[in-house]
Amino acid sequence: MKNLAELEVELFCRGVKVDPSFDVKNYLSQRTRAGLGSGIDIVLSSKRKKRYLNVPVVENFAQKSPFLITKNGDVFTLKDDREIEAHYKIEIPELPDWYQKKTSSGKVMSRIGVLQGTYLGVYVGDVCKFWRVTPKVACKFCTTGLNVGKSEDLEKNVEDVVETALTAKEESGITFIHFNSGEQEKGGVETVAPFVKAIKERVGLLVGVQVTPSKDLWKYDWLIDIGVDHFSFCYEFQNPQYFEKYCPGKAETYGQKTFFDAMEYVSKKMGKGRNSGEIIAGIEPLEDTLKAIDYITEVGCFPTVCIFRPLIGAELENYDSPQYEEMLSVMRYMYEACMKNNIIIGLAPNIEVSLIVNPDDVVELAPPSLGKTFYETKRKLMKSLAYPIFLSKMRKRKVKIDALNPSSYKKRK
Repeated sequence: MKNLAELEVELFCRGVKVDPSFDVKNYLSQRTRAGLGSGIDIVLSSKRKKRYLNVPVVENFAQKSPFLITKNGDVFTLKDDREIEAHYKIEIPELPDWYQKKTSSGKVMSRIGVLQGTYLGVYVGDVCKFWRVTPKVACKFCTTGLNVGKSEDLEKNVEDVVETALTAKEESGITFIHFNSGEQEKGGVETVAPFVKAIKERVGLLVGVQVTPSKDLWKYDWLIDIGVDHFSFCYEFQNPQYFEKYCPGKAETYGQKTFFDAMEYVSKKMGKGRNSGEIIAGIEPLEDTLKAIDYITEVGCFPTVCIFRPLIGAELENYDSPQYEEMLSVMRYMYEACMKNNIIIGLAPNIEVSLIVNPDDVVELAPPSLGKTFYETKRKLMKSLAYPIFLSKMRKRKVKIDALNPSSYKKRK
């Protein structure tokens, strides 16, 4: 049997089949990826940690998977038909009851935000502009234009998001909310700012933001002062030719340098390990993905590496799913790059992302060494020391910065 790090990587690459012995609709995520998962969230538990992963189920490649999920009473088992004894006990959390509750404006909360592992993911703003122009210049792996306004509400006001976040905090114990958005008319940072302020003042959570980058770097100071704890820069590919081919809107409007400049700026401003660079593995050549991991960790961020998933409805729907062996080497390299560059991963409490292989999920992939022992000891110590700091950041507080008028902030500075 594989260790759980190996199993997690292979499940992302191959997906799973589901035995008809249970009703999959009670567990299946309602949205496809572009920030949101398309499959079933499962939990792999060990003494060290719980791993949350959104395993592909509905995509074409998953129908050929050697893995099968069965249910006997309340017990779920993952079976590998290549090995008679390869049975893994797993957990599959049901969709939370609050998904069907409504906000005071009458909107269903699961159409405002959904759990992505242990945290709340919320898309804000209009449908990504790259989906709405002719010819369409949306990222070719993306399905945002198939979700926003259809499987989730197009209009999400601040009050809807606050009420949903408060309920998710109370009933699901979330500590982190992550806002993402596509290309917006007035800019990504401007779109997200009022939501960040409201969460800090009225809910009390750690806040992450993933929006299109701003060339006005002072706006990141503005968002930090409003309350952003983490920025994620989703530039997808290190290879510039692949970036232009598969992200035509991003390439034409921003270019890679805008992403790099913004990521490097917030890393210097906020400190090592506070922000992330997000890439897709399994499309561009392997050596470029490894270069991306090197770059992200060298500038002081941690790598968020998404194993490519050919989603139904995306332009790359029929593209092959990545090879397990290659993705295993990528994830091992990711952990070792964090160790090499002293990026201390996994410090924040109760943040487990189900859409990716978290860097601290793959500790087992790196061979034993004195350096690894030192790094892991330091990680445990810093996690303990950082806990009261995170608790302080999660307290509700008054935000004096105007979230609707960034120009007033610039004048003050």
